[in-house]
Amino acid sequence: MLRKRTNGVAKGPRAGSLLSSLATKTMDRRSFLAASGITVGGLAALSLPTTRVEASTPSSAGGEVVRKKSVCTHCSVGCTVEAEVQNGVWTGQEPGWDSPFNLGAHCAKGASVREHAHGERRLKSPMKMVNGEWRKISWEDAINEIGDKMLQIREESGPDSVYWLGSAKHNNEQAYLFRKFAAYWGTNNVDHQARICHSTTVAGVANTWGYGAMTNSYNDIHKSKAIFLIGGNPAEAHPVSLLHILKAKEENNAPLIVCDPRFTRTAAHADEFVRFRPGSDVALIWGILWHIFENGWEDREFIRTRVYGMEDIRAEVAKWNPEEVERVTGTPGAQLERVARTLANNRPGTVIWCMGGTQHSNGNNNTRAYCILQLALGNMGVAGGGTNIFRGHDNVQGATDFGVVADSLPGYYGVAAGSWAHWARVWEEDLDWLKGRFATWDKDGKSRAMMYEKGIPVSRWIDGVLEAKENLEQPDNTRAMVLWGHAPNSQTRMLEMKEAMEKLDLLVVVDPFPTVSAVLHDRTDGAYLLPTTTQFETTGSVTASNRSLQWREKVMEPLFDSKVDHEIIKLFADKFGFTDRMFRNIAIEGDEPVIEDITREFNRGMWTIGYTGQSPERLKLHMANQHHFDRTTLRAVGGPCDGDYYGLPWPCWGTPEMNHPGTANLYDMSLPVSKGGLTFRARFGVERNGENLLAEGVYSKDSEIKDGYPEFTMQMLMDLGWDGDLTAEERAAIDAVGGPEANWKTDLSGGIQRVAIKHECAPFGNAKARAIVWNFPDPVPLHREPLYTNRRDLVEDYPTYADKTFWRVPTMYESIQKNDFSKDFPIILTSGRLVEYEGGGDETRSNPWLAELQQDMFIEVNPRDANNLNIRDGRDVWVSGPEGARIKVKAMVTERVGEGVAFMPFHFGGHLQGEDRRHKYPEGADPIVLGESSNTVQTYGYDSVTQMQETKCTLCAIEPA
Repeated sequence: MLRKRTNGVAKGPRAGSLLSSLATKTMDRRSFLAASGITVGGLAALSLPTTRVEASTPSSAGGEVVRKKSVCTHCSVGCTVEAEVQNGVWTGQEPGWDSPFNLGAHCAKGASVREHAHGERRLKSPMKMVNGEWRKISWEDAINEIGDKMLQIREESGPDSVYWLGSAKHNNEQAYLFRKFAAYWGTNNVDHQARICHSTTVAGVANTWGYGAMTNSYNDIHKSKAIFLIGGNPAEAHPVSLLHILKAKEENNAPLIVCDPRFTRTAAHADEFVRFRPGSDVALIWGILWHIFENGWEDREFIRTRVYGMEDIRAEVAKWNPEEVERVTGTPGAQLERVARTLANNRPGTVIWCMGGTQHSNGNNNTRAYCILQLALGNMGVAGGGTNIFRGHDNVQGATDFGVVADSLPGYYGVAAGSWAHWARVWEEDLDWLKGRFATWDKDGKSRAMMYEKGIPVSRWIDGVLEAKENLEQPDNTRAMVLWGHAPNSQTRMLEMKEAMEKLDLLVVVDPFPTVSAVLHDRTDGAYLLPTTTQFETTGSVTASNRSLQWREKVMEPLFDSKVDHEIIKLFADKFGFTDRMFRNIAIEGDEPVIEDITREFNRGMWTIGYTGQSPERLKLHMANQHHFDRTTLRAVGGPCDGDYYGLPWPCWGTPEMNHPGTANLYDMSLPVSKGGLTFRARFGVERNGENLLAEGVYSKDSEIKDGYPEFTMQMLMDLGWDGDLTAEERAAIDAVGGPEANWKTDLSGGIQRVAIKHECAPFGNAKARAIVWNFPDPVPLHREPLYTNRRDLVEDYPTYADKTFWRVPTMYESIQKNDFSKDFPIILTSGRLVEYEGGGDETRSNPWLAELQQDMFIEVNPRDANNLNIRDGRDVWVSGPEGARIKVKAMVTERVGEGVAFMPFHFGGHLQGEDRRHKYPEGADPIVLGESSNTVQTYGYDSVTQMQETKCTLCAIEPA
């Protein structure tokens, strides 16, 4: 166990220690982190704006201290880190005082990122497994050996048998390059962490009103009159975001409503805490809407003019009277009536959710239900309203936007023929050559071009390995797995993952740390560890949860024998022989592609979501002038960025020369489009079953079209007589991609967008949001019982789906739910985050400042359950799951969880079913703190649209160890 560092000084009570620290003028990092992490779960950091973080050892004498601005590499708030560098060494840091996001604050993780970069437990050189031991190898040998094996697999089984798993830790340029690299390799078997955190958000929200992202911002919460937070614990997962929530609570007297199965540290700040049964989100939301509709509290004019299908929602909600809602959720109807009244009386209100709402087998239903609640209240497209979706990793928003997913190219273009044609034009690539990189699969007398097929999502990669070949919808099994910046212990079914890792021909890990991928399996060969850098050793842009881009400066040179991610991509491209084609418009210095050139390339192609106006120059200008931006509206007041929104949140329409300010709040019609206003996107056609899908008589400010309208095409410009506004160069570019058929998404000149906005129209049209998603399994969101449920009385009324094959793999639903596991596994198991750690925990558990704060993996158990099971607080227990796995952890007996519910954090790894596997790490690269992974006992279950894993509601049994 890690020992406390006391420096020979006896410690007093926690509160006294914190007050003593506050009284001093300076505070060392140990004291700071102990206060922020232990005393108030990270929120102490918010109340210490005058302290700075020093290096743990004195800096070397002499040498100029240079300040570099970067962005924290943990959650998605986007906190600025100001690094002090002396003689090339990062010696000190401060939070970004000028940043409108963190306002001079850090949480425990952010305050300790220097140790993340300088961490002594990082991988120091490429490693190869030989006879069951990790041995040092050169980069040249590693790339050649890995590349030779991949080419062999490609020849024998096709390009889809190599899986390229990317990362939310890549910056935007690296994420874009990674997806482009997968395209040049010839596969859509590419994905990243968004699949298992917010894929159900992206699908549900985008299919409701057009874009699948946070609609407003952390800062815009300042204007909220009510805050409804479900399935999230920002006090621990996004601590600095609580600054913005508490500002609204204090200044607006905004009631904070927290809905969660667990009384979290966020719930401790709530005016109303709503405890409900895990997996019953839709029932809970419909229970609130029942009261809204029953009392006529909905915004009828907003619904009439801007929403399609609310009558069908009303019919479903009518079934959810208070008695039925309480039967399913456990929440009293009287409490939900109070919640509904509070939301109705305090508008605009915002809705916030995180992974507690997304990680379910019906997660897409949950996210759409949250959206429908806001549509019913008329809280969309208004400051203080919106759906503020808190993303997890620092660039999970950006990596999703850049298409590091199995079903899309950069910018959510999808993988249809027209999408590939568009990106081939951007890349100036021969489309036929690109087609030739992909496999063609002949099965049952039919030929399928895999170029146009969705790949296997990361949540199911193990099934790509283990499932019988004839059951897969691709030519062969997955034989090589590249885990690039990914923690495998963040995924469920870890015993099967171990089996899959051992069955692979080749396992490659690319990461600053070895991760659990180095020790989960018992391979003796065919495994490699390649050390990449942290984001503090490179430069580039990163997208915060609110869609704002920020530019990181390079703080330090790569440590040890590590390389930046985009250089490693280039080395693989060298090996595979397509460097000249892939980098034809991107300069290379040494072996490192120039980051700014990558930015400019994606600027030329990502018209769909407006990643076209954020040039490197504009982003760097914003970072240099952070103090010019309003802390609430994010708009610059004077100076060189005057009128811009901080970070040019997408969509930032047109070319950089057009100087669009970005869009702070999506769908806000009170502003002209040229100033950041927007309508709902006309993404789903203009009519359905005889009903109009376009907006009814409403439009953004100053729009020359005074009604709803479809998305813009060249033909539409011609019909309106606006094509005369195009320049000759724009017209030529439009003619080259289809003339009258060209649209705002495929016009590489940006002319169609520019002209539409000149007339204050949204390029993507002006439509209604749709409450009915007719292309989903449940057009109207329905409550469905989890696959592993102990409420057998509800299965008949609210069954799951039939088994089906999609995303290339067979997927079970009813064949699992029909079995009753509740007698042997009676307790509902859920999971979540801790303030001290992040993600799979490899970086943070390797950080001594954070590792000291939480040294044991644990399970929270309600006192009644603990007493019934003879469990004592602090003692070891075995937690068993219905699929045969078990883990050994500490018991924390607490009323945070209700009766019949248990909670575990998911940040731990390195132990497996009671076995300490520390000896399997490369020497010196083992995390300080190890523990069992909660996902070892988490079970099968996947969303019906996106294959999101179900981690928030399974069953378990607990017994003393």
